[in-house]
Amino acid sequence: MTLMRWTPWQELEGMQRTLSRLLDDSGVTASTDFGTWLPAVDIRETEDALLVHAELPGIDKKDIHVDVRDGVLTISGERKYEKDVKEESVHRTERAYGRFSRSFSLPHTVDADKVEAKMKDGVLEIRLPKTESAKPKAIEIH
Repeated sequence: MTLMRWTPWQELEGMQRTLSRLLDDSGVTASTDFGTWLPAVDIRETEDALLVHAELPGIDKKDIHVDVRDGVLTISGERKYEKDVKEESVHRTERAYGRFSRSFSLPHTVDADKVEAKMKDGVLEIRLPKTESAKPKAIEIH
């Protein structure tokens, strides 16, 4: 058993993290607990596609899974804890580790057979093209 010096700041930081998670209305939780956490995600729409950008720094693309099934996009994976660090030398841990999963309902206008994903500089970009019938088209007036 290891003795640890008690400081009130550790308890206050833990309470602050818990309150932040409870009061966060964005749906994104950045937890420092080992276990579940949620990466930040931006979703934009262009004329021909939906674009999803997820912040996943420090995660290898082989540890990320992207799935589209029954009108739902799911991004899941894991950020592994660096076990070579000795606990007694850690002064602060703010990055979240462990498994994550985000799911988003997609409109029926997305062509699930043509979804593309790429990873660059710690950002996962998913391109969800729209079906031809959903794309705007100009009507010529005669």
